[in-house]
This record gives sequence, structure tokens and C-alpha cells, in this order.
Amino acid sequence: MRILLASAAAALMATTSALAQQAPAPILTTPEARDVWTHAEPEVARVTHVDLDLRADFAAKTLSGTAALDVLAAKGAKQIVLDVDDLAITAVTDGAGKPLPFAVGADSPDLGAALTIQLKGARRIVIAYATRPDASALQWLAPELTAGKAKPYLFSQGQPINNRSWIPTQDSPGIRQTWTAKLTVPAGLVAVMSGERIDGAQGQPAANGERSYRFRMDKPVPPYLIALAVGDLAFKATGPRSGVWTEPSQLDAAASEVADVEKMIDAAEALYGPYRWGRYDMLVLPPSFPYGGMENPTLTFLTPTIITGDRSNTDVVAHELAHSWSGNLVTNATWSDNWLNEGFTTYFENRIMEAVYGAERAAMYADLDWDGLVSDIKDAGGDAAPTTRLHGEPGETAGQLDYFKGSTFLRTIEAAVGRARWDAYLRAYFDRHAFQPQTTAGFLADLRKNLIRGDAALEAKLQLDRWAYQPGLPDNAVHVTSATLAQVDAKLAAVKAGGPVSAVQPQGWSTQQWLRFLNGLPRAQSPARLRELDETLGLSASSNAYVRSAWAELAIANRYDPALPSIRGLVTSVGRGLLIRPVYEGLMKQGDWGQPIARAYFEAARGGYHPNTAAQVAKIVQQ
Repeated sequence: MRILLASAAAALMATTSALAQQAPAPILTTPEARDVWTHAEPEVARVTHVDLDLRADFAAKTLSGTAALDVLAAKGAKQIVLDVDDLAITAVTDGAGKPLPFAVGADSPDLGAALTIQLKGARRIVIAYATRPDASALQWLAPELTAGKAKPYLFSQGQPINNRSWIPTQDSPGIRQTWTAKLTVPAGLVAVMSGERIDGAQGQPAANGERSYRFRMDKPVPPYLIALAVGDLAFKATGPRSGVWTEPSQLDAAASEVADVEKMIDAAEALYGPYRWGRYDMLVLPPSFPYGGMENPTLTFLTPTIITGDRSNTDVVAHELAHSWSGNLVTNATWSDNWLNEGFTTYFENRIMEAVYGAERAAMYADLDWDGLVSDIKDAGGDAAPTTRLHGEPGETAGQLDYFKGSTFLRTIEAAVGRARWDAYLRAYFDRHAFQPQTTAGFLADLRKNLIRGDAALEAKLQLDRWAYQPGLPDNAVHVTSATLAQVDAKLAAVKAGGPVSAVQPQGWSTQQWLRFLNGLPRAQSPARLRELDETLGLSASSNAYVRSAWAELAIANRYDPALPSIRGLVTSVGRGLLIRPVYEGLMKQGDWGQPIARAYFEAARGGYHPNTAAQVAKIVQQ
């Protein structure tokens, strides 16, 4: 056993040393690449590698241990500035153990604090620290909040700037870092991370009956992509380079739902070049996971709400896979340009769906994205609203416009230049900028140099600057329509005209067809009509969280009390913000009827929400 432990430790040390010797990833120093969401000064001194050695304490709800950081400093640099968020720091030393002076600056509610360390010539610094129980990136789940109800669970969510609450580093998407980690966890639990597993699925024995797991990421990544999860986890392969992790009771259903992932990887590679991350595994998390998915390299995190038994929500898998190129390979340098991650990925996702499932299914998703685009612009205040720009203040883009407007922009370019030319450009673009940050200005410059090439007529036709920097929707926007959704629209029109709901006959409908129908219904409905909709279509009893959420919005708009048990069940069992935020927002718009309900439901549910979701909903219900 000692031989095994020594061998694993030696392997990790060798890996860490090799990664430290890699040429560091480039940073951008142009004005538009200045990240206002970090305290870091990367042009003075920056982190190139992170080596974590942490222990998970479920009783205390803390991670504790060390982060050893390799530093690249400019000539004459005296200090390095890191991002931290409420970490309990006990010591900072150089690589030889010599103490280094450090200071933690004033805390900001949004950005955390600056940790300034005097380098004194050090090129490796070691920080001993512990997280707080309420660290914004971490959710500690009691056993009763898991599927198995027997063992606790921990997972992280770093995007956009939450990882500074568990890793002291330069938490900016433009400062890419390699990393290694040892994670020690209680006996009976399994640890997974967003990197290559070094010592097997079972880990190695550690003190007090615990087990240690080791991981590495030998490609430089933005720090928000460092992720972990610990729980009662099992694995099932879905192909030669893919598989799914989740709790044992969910494993077969999860594996069945994502069984097409190998086809998706093949399709993505055929479009835009090789998949560069080794394995593509997925982790289906407990219901409190706040997003549809998170594109952590080698280990995509997925919401369980996509598991509906009909694979109609595999677009989420395609989306997170597409991030392996747009977002993970080429990354927005700052969160002012989030559309470079999400708009590109939404477009790429749709191309994967078309390749795997056909043009009509892809058209359904694109048509619904258009609905979302129009709705988001309307909700933001119309075409003149500044929050409808692609490049803007970080975190202030309306709704999902980064996704919808960004993908429509790229689809419009495709229509103008032709698919073959556009695909050749994009494939080369990912190669040119692989493992580098990017800005809107940088992308437009690349477009002009490598695609437009001085063609004044094409430049005028595309309206690049209007798309990127101006609010609203340019008049050359391409709208893809779906014949399948047109059939739904016909049934919707009949219901709007007073026809019976029984004529809808939604048997076999996908999630997308349900959403088109429910979101298209007029918001004002009589109690009798709502009862007919619910009883005929089984809306309150639906096992599809997307359907339940859309039904909840309609019921709330009409103060329909019979739907309240279903609504309460939704918000207390699902933590995905996309599905529950609109419910709370709708309740808060209903004055004396809805506001007490919203606050009561939140109090009942908040213990099962991720800290990010809880904070978002708290802002809604405290209005």
C-alpha cells in the first residue's frame, strides 16, 4: 500500500513539474481585454499553474489545505494580486516554505477581495487556507437532498467568478492556467473533477479511513472551468471516450438519455476540428444544480431536468459539448464579451443537432431561440435598450441575448457567405485562437482579415459593428422557421379561437413543441379554460420540468389557485434558475396574492438551492 501511495504521489509531483515547465498561455493587454471583475494585474505578475491539495469536511462544510501557484512575473515585479472571496488564509510561503508577507484588501459584495502577496523573488507561492461554509461556488447537500437519500453531496459551480471562494487565484477568463489537484474525501464517497483522473476510479487510501483522488489538467484553462463534485457516484460508459457519472439509482436513466453523445462528438469534429480534451464525460447532478449544464472540460455538469425519457433535451448536451471549442478552447477575455462563448456555442449546438437528428429538429430549436430573442428584446424595453447589445457591461445583457442574438448573428453571416465558406472560416478560427482569450474587437478583426478580405459589399451587407455594438436586432437577421412548430401553431390558433383543448392531441410531443404551445397561449385565461387545459393535458402532473415551469407561468398570470400545489412542488424540487426564476418573478408581479406565496415558497425551498440561485431568487422576492 505504501508503494502505491508513493507511486501516486511521485506521479503527481512529476505531472506538476512538467506542467510548470510548459510555455504559459498568452494574455491580452488591449484596453477592451481589461477585466473589471478581477483584482489581478496579470501584466505585472500572473498565475500559470495551480496545484491544489484539499480535504473535504462535510460536517464543517469546508475545504481546507493548500494551493501552490506558479507565478510568471514581469521584470522588477514586487507582488502578485489574486482574487479571494471570504477565504480563511492561515499562511503564505514560497516554494521552500519561507513565509511571504500578504494582505487581504477590503471586501466587495460582488468581487470579493484582493489578496496581495509580496513575491521577494518567489516563482512559486503556497497558500494555506480554508473555505467558509457559505462559499458561493460550493453547495453542500444533506443526504435527504440527493436521489439516494443516504450520503451527502458536494459540487462546485465556478462561472463566472465564484471559484475565488474556494481557490485563491487570478479568477479571470483571460488568465488561463494549468492545474493539478489532490482531493481527500470521506470513506464511501467518490470525487470527480474537470480533469484527467491520475490514479483510477477508486482513488488511494488516506488517513482516518478517507480516500484521496488525484487529477490534472495539462491544457491551460480559464479558472472558472476548475470544478469538483463529491458524492455517492457511479459511472457508465456511453462510448469509447465518453460516459456518465451520477448517483447509482439514476445511472441507467441518465446513460439512456445521453446515449447519442458519441455521435455528437463525431459530428462536432467533422464540423470544426478535433476534440482536444481527451475524454468527454458527463455528471448528472442533484436537482439543486443551478444551470442546464456547465461545460467543465472532460466532465460536463448536467441538470437532471433534461432526463425526460425521450431525449428531447439533448440539445443541452450538444451545447455543453460545443463549448469544448467555443468557450473552453477560445474563451471570452472578459465577461463583457460573454456572447463569444454563448452565442458561438448556441450556433454550434444547432449545427450538431442538425448533423445528428436532421434539419427539422435543428430548425425547431432555432425557431424557439428566435422566440426567446424577440421576447428578451421586448422585456428589455425594445430595440433601443442598451442591455440588448452583445458587447456591453458584464452581467447586464438582457435575458439570454448572449445566446440568442449571438447565434443569430453567426447564422446571418452563414447565410450571407454560404455554409461551406463559413465552416472553413470557423474551423480555421478555432485553430488560430486555440487556448487563447478573445474579445469582440479581436473577433471582428479576424473576420475582416480572414473572411471579408476587403469585400466592401460584403462588409456593408453583414453590418458587423451594428450587430456587435448597437442595441436591438439588425434588419438582416435570419429567422429559421420550423414546419413542426408551424403545426403546433395551427393547433394553438384553434385553441385561441375557442376550440376544445382535447383537439390538441399532444401525444408524442417533444419539450420544444410543448413550450411553443404553452408560451403561445394568451396570458389572460378564464378559470374554466385553465381547468380544461390542466385536466386535458395533465400539466400540473407532468414529469417534465420545462412543461411544469411554462404551465406555472400561465397559471400565476391568472392567479389560478388549483395550480399552486404543482408550482410549490416545482420550486421546492428543482434548483435550475432558468425554470424557477420566472415562477418567482411572476408571483411577485401578482401583488397581495402572489408576493406572500413567493416568499413562503422561497423560505421552504432555499435550503435546497445553490448559493447562486438562492441569491438570485432572494433579490426577486425582496423587491
